[in-house]
Amino acid sequence: MATNNKHEVLEFIKMNPSLSSKEIHDSVNLNISYATLKRILTQLIIEKLIIFKGDGRGRKYLLSPTYELLYSINLANYFEKEIDERTIRDSYNFSLIDDVLCTAQLFTEKELMYLDDLQKQFKDNISNLSDTEYAKELERLAIDLSWKSSQIEGNTYSLLETEHLLKEKERAKGKSKNEAIMLLNHKTAIDFIVANPDYTKLLTVSCIEDIHSILMKDLGVERNIRKRRMGISGTNYKPLDNEHQIREALENMCKLINGRINVFEKALLALVLLSYIQAFSDGNKRTARIISNAILINNVYCPLSFRTIDSVEYKKAMLIFYEQNNISVFKDIFINQFEFAVKTYF
Repeated sequence: MATNNKHEVLEFIKMNPSLSSKEIHDSVNLNISYATLKRILTQLIIEKLIIFKGDGRGRKYLLSPTYELLYSINLANYFEKEIDERTIRDSYNFSLIDDVLCTAQLFTEKELMYLDDLQKQFKDNISNLSDTEYAKELERLAIDLSWKSSQIEGNTYSLLETEHLLKEKERAKGKSKNEAIMLLNHKTAIDFIVANPDYTKLLTVSCIEDIHSILMKDLGVERNIRKRRMGISGTNYKPLDNEHQIREALENMCKLINGRINVFEKALLALVLLSYIQAFSDGNKRTARIISNAILINNVYCPLSFRTIDSVEYKKAMLIFYEQNNISVFKDIFINQFEFAVKTYF
């Protein structure tokens, strides 16, 4: 079925909710048969983009509560508009966790099958490694993750310079002390979650604060939940500015993640929600990447290095989640990086 047809049907339902399949077919401007339209509607229901009310001829179709969360967004088209031209959610969405994410299935069945197959490949791979070989591969991934996670935040170390710093503890010429500290802190945080794989088995706010403290050590960043307002460059989205509301949002996030069974969903939720809540004055995305990996490691899943993701593309995907509460672009990043990690390490 043509993707364009699905898009057109979705857009039509968005503008004309609560119509029957016959009414949609007679009104939508597409040269398709009624049977084809019915197949499109069935597929959109499977993908949880639309829901229906009633039965038989009285069945009416409308967008699902998870439509905004899961609907595919074209990255290039979205950022054709400048920051002040985009129509966005400019403040924290209190219903996102409690009303949308609590019932949403983030991955399609096809996506989960693919991720599960990759995870089986990972388990097969590590079953053939000695403890020494496994530790060596994990060290390689940790260096890549420390480098890329820092690069996303503006660190100018190259991968080779990072490897030398982390192994020899020697700063690269021309680089600032803080850049070196950022990288070394990443490695310390990764070593901590590897040495304590059960630390995030039950995710808590104090766990998150501990990881954040490791990442921010000696960087002059205020620890624990922030007490003042902050802005985010590149967007008009304004996160919560009340300490008590921020803590409550983190607690609700932990409850949501702890209640999930699927490990991929747990890791993805931590990755996007810790960045969205912006609980700390700095280091939120870094903390999110480490906590997400801690969840994967805790469950003996392949961790992510994010090595091949373009920093700008990562930030754009995050901005879309901030502004539209849409996870589709970031979900693609997660799947692609999981595939890369399984096929590159171990």
